[in-house]
This record gives sequence, structure tokens and C-alpha cells, in this order.
Amino acid sequence: GPVVRQREDGRWEFVAAGPTTSIREEPYEADVIAHFGLRGVIGKGGMGPRTLRACQEHGAVYFHAVGGAASLIADAVSEVVSVYKKEEFGVPEAFWVVRVEDFPVVVTMDSHGHSIHGEVEAVSKEALERLIAT
Repeated sequence: GPVVRQREDGRWEFVAAGPTTSIREEPYEADVIAHFGLRGVIGKGGMGPRTLRACQEHGAVYFHAVGGAASLIADAVSEVVSVYKKEEFGVPEAFWVVRVEDFPVVVTMDSHGHSIHGEVEAVSKEALERLIAT
């Protein structure tokens, strides 16, 4: 999760925002998307079919962020609009609503059911099967 500090004026500021491996959230991400009406989820590595279905049903997307670029990602956060569940989950795992500019991410799962992660996995499996067969 992000490293966030509270400024003297009480507003929050992102210091670093490195993505976390998303698949560990797969068991409940679809429920989170539905419950909170999320339009986007940020992480790295992609997510599974349940989350992809939730993206379709709720008009959401998965933003793939590059690991190791935490400072660059934080610099793109122009404003922290609000935060939810901070007391319950702590700063790194809270739900942050932010405004961003020139945000360095790629949409890899969309609201139409497309998943670059799924496509890469399918092509890789085919290539592996061809290698094993030879």
C-alpha cells in the first residue's frame, strides 16, 4: 500500500505508492467493487476471472502499475479526496480516493471482459505445449 503522511494543514499527501500483488485480493475483490461502486482497482500482476466479471458488471477496470515506481506513482497523485477504513485497516490498506494527473498505469483488464493477463497466459500455455510436444 501507499506511504501517506498528514500535512500540518490536516490534508493527506502520498509519499510513495508502490503497487501490491493483486491476485491475493481475488477472493473478495469482486465484492469490494460491488459494495463500494469502484470504477478502478490498481495493482500489479493482474487478477482472476471473478474480478474480471465484476469489472464487466460494474463498469470497472484494472490499472496495472509498475513495481519499483512508487515515487513516480505518488508524484501523479494531485489530491487526496477522501479515505475510508483507515482506522480499521491502517494507512497502507485503507481505501484512498485520489485525483491523479499523468498517472503511469496501463488498463490491462476492462469492463468489456478483456484481460491482457488472460491472453498472455493462454498464449504462453500454447507455446509451452508446442515445446513439450517437440
